[in-house]
Amino acid sequence: MKALFPILFIAGAMQVAPALAEDAAVSPLIGTWAVDVAKLPIPPEARPKSVTITYSDAGAGQWRTLVDVTLPDGKMVRAKSTWAPDGKPVHVEGNLEADTVATRMPEPNVMVTALALGGVPGSMRTYTVSPDGKTMTETVVFFTKDGTPGMRTNLFNRVK
Repeated sequence: MKALFPILFIAGAMQVAPALAEDAAVSPLIGTWAVDVAKLPIPPEARPKSVTITYSDAGAGQWRTLVDVTLPDGKMVRAKSTWAPDGKPVHVEGNLEADTVATRMPEPNVMVTALALGGVPGSMRTYTVSPDGKTMTETVVFFTKDGTPGMRTNLFNRVK
């Protein structure tokens, strides 16, 4: 999958394995994260101006994910979802790269996500929060149109 904005579907929706994160407050993922645009592994002209991801507790055992992207042309895009921590796929609203996501957390600071668009598999993403809680690394596994696998890494800094 060739995407101009590889981090856009970072998180249209994230889900968490119940045994590890029934209480969202225990996960260091909770908060707002901003991508380090200068370090994105794509050409500068294709980079978004900004990307922020906010993970929050939606109550009643659910999480909310909000992804705000300012595209290179200045257009704003917002993806959002609310999901239960049960590992089942959920709908993503407003994402350019995915309309469905399924996620698990093997550790409180690690999130693994599979994305699809129109029923077609897209990418797998692993998010890892550093021990000090200040940075989050996203490792993206994707496939080109000819089926060749590739990987890239994106860096996020905690905003709050």
